[in-house]
Amino acid sequence: MFDDMVWDSVRLLDAHHRADDDRPRDWFAVLLAFGRQFDGAITHFRDIDLLRRRRFVYGFPLDRHPDYARRRGYFDGLTEFTALRTFDEEAEDFDGYDSELEDGYVEPPLLYCDAGTALWQRMVDAGELTGADAVPPRPVLLVDAVLAVAEAAEHAGDVRLIALWYTLGPHILVGGEVTADVADQVGRLREIVVRTGAMSVPLPDGHRPTDEQVLAMDDEAATWWYLSVTA
Repeated sequence: MFDDMVWDSVRLLDAHHRADDDRPRDWFAVLLAFGRQFDGAITHFRDIDLLRRRRFVYGFPLDRHPDYARRRGYFDGLTEFTALRTFDEEAEDFDGYDSELEDGYVEPPLLYCDAGTALWQRMVDAGELTGADAVPPRPVLLVDAVLAVAEAAEHAGDVRLIALWYTLGPHILVGGEVTADVADQVGRLREIVVRTGAMSVPLPDGHRPTDEQVLAMDDEAATWWYLSVTA
């Protein structure tokens, strides 16, 4: 579910914003990280050309890797998708695979890195990436990206996508309580939800809690999030 929702959002943002607008690059980072958090999969190759065109992903011949000269045998021996960061699951500081793409990844015959990662920074330092390509994505919150998706979806008439994101609820989208730093984004998101009637869009069972389920949560943030939005 999350993979499709994320990629529908990525493609919509790409279509909605001009080619010289760098904001989608910022939003892609948090959206793709969100998808991996819940589904665990690396989905970049669902549309790697889009990600490269938007300068979120960079591709190079393998021999451009900074370590190629001393690890030529290793790189030349790669025959399938390989994330280059390795992990010691037994180490005391092992905290999962969230950083799996930090050192880049190979889908033969190319080496790839995402903007803002450790390998991207090495490529910048080596002069392989310059100008706007040497600027990291701007840190944004998930709710910032979701608001951008909702704005584009309203323009495109995709109310279901608005509904899918909004019904994830406050704990996923803003960490629970709506604090001052996200109040504006949440307010604008809710205006779109009301304007489009997104809370009335049919969704598969389990995607949106019923009023009874919300009340049973005994959660003030959830009650406000779901029950105070009416078309």
